[in-house]
Amino acid sequence: MKLQDTLSNAEQELDVSKKVKIYLCGVTVYDESHIGHARTIIVFDVLRKYLESKGIEIEFIQNFTDVDDKIINRAKTESTTAETISTKYIENYFKDFDGLNVKHATNYPKATEHIDDIIKFIEKLIEKEIAYVSKNGVYFAVSKFPEYGKLSKKKIDELESGARIEVDEAKNNPLDFAVWKFSDVEPVWDSPWGKGRPGWHIECSAMSTKYLGENFDIHGGGRDLIFPHHENEIAQSESFTGNQFAKIWMHVGMVTIDGEKMSKSIGNIKSIKHVLENWGPNIIRLFCLSGHYSKPIDYSEELLKENLTKWRQAETCYYELIHANSENSENVGSTVQKLGSEFDKALEDDFNTHLALSAFFQLVKEANRLAAEEKLGKEDAEIIKTELQRMLKVLGLDIPEMTQDMKQEIDTMIENREKLRQEKQFQEADQIRDKLNEMNIELIDHKGKTIWMKKENIKAEK
Repeated sequence: MKLQDTLSNAEQELDVSKKVKIYLCGVTVYDESHIGHARTIIVFDVLRKYLESKGIEIEFIQNFTDVDDKIINRAKTESTTAETISTKYIENYFKDFDGLNVKHATNYPKATEHIDDIIKFIEKLIEKEIAYVSKNGVYFAVSKFPEYGKLSKKKIDELESGARIEVDEAKNNPLDFAVWKFSDVEPVWDSPWGKGRPGWHIECSAMSTKYLGENFDIHGGGRDLIFPHHENEIAQSESFTGNQFAKIWMHVGMVTIDGEKMSKSIGNIKSIKHVLENWGPNIIRLFCLSGHYSKPIDYSEELLKENLTKWRQAETCYYELIHANSENSENVGSTVQKLGSEFDKALEDDFNTHLALSAFFQLVKEANRLAAEEKLGKEDAEIIKTELQRMLKVLGLDIPEMTQDMKQEIDTMIENREKLRQEKQFQEADQIRDKLNEMNIELIDHKGKTIWMKKENIKAEK
């Protein structure tokens, strides 16, 4: 597999025979994570799971920005410390994303734990005369990096002419950005230049190079980070090392709410906690993967309901497969192989999760068709189930396994219901169906038999 075909802006081929190194810009931990964060992290989770499914070893680093003006301001508002705020929202982050079935990163470095690394990074930039000390802090001199703007396709002279120049004698150039900010407001750290805290951009440069080396494979985050955050990371890092920073840049499109940008002032921010409680992890993951990763996507009740309908079809498919016991054979091997190949091809062509989902639901549709026509044999079901489970694992979708005791209990209830129906005791039979419904068990009547499926409990469906 050629990873340069996976993403359209890859600069060079990656050697997948070695460990693939990925750095994802994580959240600034001053508030609850929202659906926009979820989309970015779920996209990268699927990328990682797909590569691992191909036997590729992955080192995945995702940082927490735990020192920032937003955190400090939140701490002031709540009369507490910045550390208390960041600790709270890091804990909430893991509750949210564990709930979304996101695999943990190899490491979650925090800015506050890497102050020494950041200071050493800045010292080298000053030594190279690429950063300078001013009365307000230490600044990176953008003019010293001729390739500035290569990621965002912006040109220095155009940026300078369009810059909103504020009175700031501390900067040599309005485009220069802080790598160290002098401050007496906690949290602050000692440095060779004075007390203060790191700038936002320098944190990721120091941590990514520390954990992944001077040149690694994939770097990403939301599209809003392209400029200035990732542009500044490139300038700092390549000035520091003299080498290319990341081989591939991957940016995930924003999430809008009913066509509007998420904003606290509008009050339309959808927290992960809220959407999880109402829709569950599978529907949220399907929503986040339903469009091309690089394009914006609109959060709406209608789209979530569409994904719920599709997920119910997938659940039905899974249980039809595990209950199949006839000797019928439709020789589904070639169809399953074709859809599996389409699934892989979609993910290897600029990571098109929309097309990958299309292949997944084609497989679901084919299994359900065979079941409805009483043509789903045990051998074919096993072939389909193997591929379905592979796709589910890559997509991070989860249909919970039933314990043997629960299966036996449900089978016994269904047998009793069938017996009551044969004896024309329909009221008693319906009572068993109602009890099964309370357990989120739905019955599917076939010619000569009744099978069951356990549906995910979706609050928003009620």
